[in-house]
Amino acid sequence: MGGWPVGDSSAIDEVDALAGDAFPIALRAAIRASGLSLDRIQYRLRARGLTISVTALSYWQSGRRRPERPESMSALKHLEEVLGVESGSLTALLGPPRPRGRAQRTPTALPLEALWDNREQLAPLLSRMDLASDTSLARISQHDRVEIGPDRGERSIRVRQVLRAEHDGADRWIAVYDAAQPGAPLPRVIPLQSCQLGRVAEDPAAGLMVAELLFDRPLSRGETVIMEYEVASAGPPYPRTADMFCRKFRLPVRDYVIEMRFDPADPPAWCHQIANPADDPDSTTRRDLVVDNVGRTHAVVLNFGPGMFGVKWGWVP
Repeated sequence: MGGWPVGDSSAIDEVDALAGDAFPIALRAAIRASGLSLDRIQYRLRARGLTISVTALSYWQSGRRRPERPESMSALKHLEEVLGVESGSLTALLGPPRPRGRAQRTPTALPLEALWDNREQLAPLLSRMDLASDTSLARISQHDRVEIGPDRGERSIRVRQVLRAEHDGADRWIAVYDAAQPGAPLPRVIPLQSCQLGRVAEDPAAGLMVAELLFDRPLSRGETVIMEYEVASAGPPYPRTADMFCRKFRLPVRDYVIEMRFDPADPPAWCHQIANPADDPDSTTRRDLVVDNVGRTHAVVLNFGPGMFGVKWGWVP
């Protein structure tokens, strides 16, 4: 599992409704491309035995509402067929149902070590850190750029996060690195923007590292910060992980991007994204990714978590 699995985001309030923008944007584009009016779409759905109002369709494409009830979700699957888009492509943009009521907007956080198989080795490292700020930070956006070297090893991970304080005093982010191979060399953490490196706890035998990234100053409630840092491996040769990069989220993340960069002269033979929700650990979904002619691909997920989201790749033996 190489990569840089990190802590969580916390409560998401009304301002965060913009996270759902991808669905109405994609729906409007699909309707335009189909050349169908809302009346004709309603007619074609009715011919399939589905009753849905033009008003509801209008609300869906404007973003004022979205399909959530079972009958609406069933209609959406038929709508994808009527519009001629890939099955599941619109449904995938919805994410989990929007919470209703303030009390329901604060999901229970999993323990930081809960999603790791080697939690017994991780817990002592976390105990050496100040975790007080962890659940006070809502993740607004995150972008990981992973560079794989010519020797197929993990060269670097560049991380950009937009965080918002839900309470006064949040002053650090806790990050966990799992090399996925006991004894593998551990990388360096290099602060780049709006953070400094605090304490670092390592267990080289387990291939684990925990680091504090300290903000320039404590945040006030509602204040945001854009922080960047790099995780750089020594090399060449660069450490070969399990040909996989993933993030582990103990609370929902609003939007997350993994950008992969491979050596153009040696791209992987296959590459796909994987998602594994924490509430159904036996359910893993995969989607094939296309690596372009300069060795790049990416995966995007909205309103995901708790759980694991990542990219896995491989070469022909």
